[in-house]
Amino acid sequence: MLTAIAAAFLGGIILNLMPCVFPVISLKALSLIRHHDSPAQARAEGLAFLGGVVVTMLLLVGALLLARAGGSAVGWGFQLQSPLVIALLILVMLASALNLFGLFEVGLSVQRVGEVGGGRGGLTGSALTGALAIIVATPCSAPFMASAVGYALTQPPLVSLVIFVALALGFAAPFTLISFFPLLARILPAPGAWMVTLKHALAFPMLGAVAWLIWVLERQAGSEALALILACCIVLSFAAWLYGIAQKRRMMGRRHWPQHLATALFVLIMVPPLASLTSFSAQPEAAEASDAAAAVAWSPQNVEAIKGQGKPVLVNFTASWCITCQVNDRTSLSTQAVKAAMARTNTIYMVADSTKYNPDVEQALSDFGRGGLPLYVVYPADGGKPVVLPQVLTPRIVISALDKATENGKKT
Repeated sequence: MLTAIAAAFLGGIILNLMPCVFPVISLKALSLIRHHDSPAQARAEGLAFLGGVVVTMLLLVGALLLARAGGSAVGWGFQLQSPLVIALLILVMLASALNLFGLFEVGLSVQRVGEVGGGRGGLTGSALTGALAIIVATPCSAPFMASAVGYALTQPPLVSLVIFVALALGFAAPFTLISFFPLLARILPAPGAWMVTLKHALAFPMLGAVAWLIWVLERQAGSEALALILACCIVLSFAAWLYGIAQKRRMMGRRHWPQHLATALFVLIMVPPLASLTSFSAQPEAAEASDAAAAVAWSPQNVEAIKGQGKPVLVNFTASWCITCQVNDRTSLSTQAVKAAMARTNTIYMVADSTKYNPDVEQALSDFGRGGLPLYVVYPADGGKPVVLPQVLTPRIVISALDKATENGKKT
């Protein structure tokens, strides 16, 4: 158990370096600069960020454990299998980008509109940033993390909670610790007008996250869901613009309630289309590349029927929302070297897609002691014990595994 806790903590630290977290974590760099001359406020926001991460992790783990207790074989990142959750994240990210562009302000008093700062609102913002960060971190899986999560999901609830809290503490540790060392503030540049430019620049990673999530939603629920979320994005942008006008009118002492009511109306307009996403079913997916087109459909039955027949089997457990999976696909599995190795070794390539909830995939992850994606399994040609590859692939790793799986078959 202690090993799993240590692995979870270390995996949480490394998770900060994953690309899915960068858009949110970059906001915390802005807050460190903002509190250049206020170490006490920086420490308070560091603790608020920690609290947001831990509380949100507890809520996610509670929902995960309840689902598993009810018989659902769900794992890490389960919430991203819901089109509604994806749609809400899209809108939250878009609203954050619009806020960074200065279209409207959040958590500021009338006198502070237009400034980069905030007191109590800053603490709330840090907590919400921590909550958002841990939610968007779930598509990524860091080294040491997968084994710890897989172990946690096989243990009693109390042990699982301890391991997941260790993961949350590791994830929040870098920013929280930095906020407690005032000496680091001397390295940071002094606040100034340039911060407005930085604030605007940080909106673009948020928009990048919006684009990625829209792509995931289209993969999950099809073109109709794509049309709905694009319409909601336009409505939300217009509502944000109205809200910004209302704030400016209030600052000038002019009547602002009509704009606030209009903002609320446009927000309510988005509720029906968002609610309709709960009824969307999985769409058949077209192959995106030649290797995907040649892949054999994965199922536990297909694996049992094919393995041990003189050909190695490579199973790619993946999902559209899993960024690590997508990177591995582009940098390793889709390379000409790996394709040539598959052809040379007569490897049967299978793709197990978990973009939408698939109980067979979740059960397979659990059987291999993994709590989430990605997972790559090579079955030797002789039907021997399957080999689990590292979560971060290179062409050399894949080719070496296929060669060994083929050699085992020749020896028999």
